Amino acid sequence: MAHYSIKDLEKLSGIKAHTIRIWEKRYGVIKPTRTDTNIRVYCDTELKKLLNVAILNNHGHKISKIAKLEQSEINGELEKLNEQDDTFQVQIDTLVMSMIDLDRRRFEKVLGDSTLKIGFEETAIKILYPFLQKVGVMWQTDDINPAQEHFISSLIIQKLYVAIDQAYQPEKTDAKKALLFLPEGEYHEMGLLFFHYLMKKRGYESIFLGQSVPHNDLKKVVEAHNPDLLVTSFVAAIPCEQLQAYLKTLSKDFPKKMVIASGYQVCNFNLPIPKRVKAVQDVHQFISLIEKG
Repeated sequence: MAHYSIKDLEKLSGIKAHTIRIWEKRYGVIKPTRTDTNIRVYCDTELKKLLNVAILNNHGHKISKIAKLEQSEINGELEKLNEQDDTFQVQIDTLVMSMIDLDRRRFEKVLGDSTLKIGFEETAIKILYPFLQKVGVMWQTDDINPAQEHFISSLIIQKLYVAIDQAYQPEKTDAKKALLFLPEGEYHEMGLLFFHYLMKKRGYESIFLGQSVPHNDLKKVVEAHNPDLLVTSFVAAIPCEQLQAYLKTLSKDFPKKMVIASGYQVCNFNLPIPKRVKAVQDVHQFISLIEKG
């Protein structure tokens, strides 16, 4: 069972830690356990409770009334919101809960309903990508167990490969070429696969190398294919200085290539990076970059 700090709950729910403490003490919404050093920790069950409460509270339900509801009543209110809401936060949090519970049907329903309504690309941008950012928080704190990670990865990767196949277009002779890879030791490829899909849809010749590519192998592929840009991602925990050094190595070894770097670690990176490296904070920035060419 995973254990979350109150700061983890704040990042995953969007509710300030101060407010969580008030809800906990005044209304008993969630109940932490404590470590030997008296620090609050919360389990999966408490995270799910908080997500449910946060969804209802964000849609106008008073916390005092939510605290009195039975779980079946909360579930009923959430079902209504899933059918009516257009802000996507409900669907994002529902995916988080589906992942925790290993609930494939619920996960498939959220993505399937949204894809029918707004299409796969918009579903991925508005629901799936923000969901992956939340999952990134859980990866950093080891709060996803191997079963949950395998469950969620396999479902999303299946959908991405289907979308990539459907996005295929005959490549133009003057199409820009991109090389997508994960650095050695990095295995979280879902975000990068989505970027691969976006690039193919926009007419790029996109070459996907996948997980944990040794730098010497990367140099050989760059030499063979001469791409216009390199795209990579950093999700697994890595010291800032090590990430900075790797980006400098990319810039030095491929001085004429633009490098696009994304992922949880990049979003939280605060050291200088080389000029030809573009740090992408979200999918909208990425789309803007590739559409400018």
